[in-house]
Amino acid sequence: ERGRVAKAPADLVRVVVGVDPPAAGGPRSDECGIVCAALGEDGQAYVLDDRSMGRLSPLAWAKRVAGCYRAHEADRIVAEANQGGDMVESVLRQVDPSVSYGSVRASRGKVARAEPVSALYERGLVRHVGALAELEDQMCAFTGDRRGGSPDRVDALVWAIWELMLK
Repeated sequence: ERGRVAKAPADLVRVVVGVDPPAAGGPRSDECGIVCAALGEDGQAYVLDDRSMGRLSPLAWAKRVAGCYRAHEADRIVAEANQGGDMVESVLRQVDPSVSYGSVRASRGKVARAEPVSALYERGLVRHVGALAELEDQMCAFTGDRRGGSPDRVDALVWAIWELMLK
């Protein structure tokens, strides 16, 4: 509970939507991780929203990402492009050509990528705005064991926080 606040401060410096797109669509695909976070003038990161949901088609998740971007007046979308490459940007631009987009390529494992972000949490530099139950459950369950399924929400969170505080 100490890492949770009722609302984000008004003086946000930058807002980012992190995206971990699924490699495929369909009923057996991974979720599309969509997490919005912001950096406050106080140097704290604020996790504003988790719009991850179900197994969506590329067009459906792109609409969800663009909706999150607009709702939070985000400055940038940062998406992992390891599996989808240029397709991720192409689908997003079909939905909203005006979004600011940047891709990231994962070169290390999920645990190694998450460790610097975890350290920010340990130092009390990341706050959740309200309850983000499914994201928080996935954060608690994440061990790095691939048999546990893909931590899509956590990956999206890591990319957003990385862009805001570690880039």
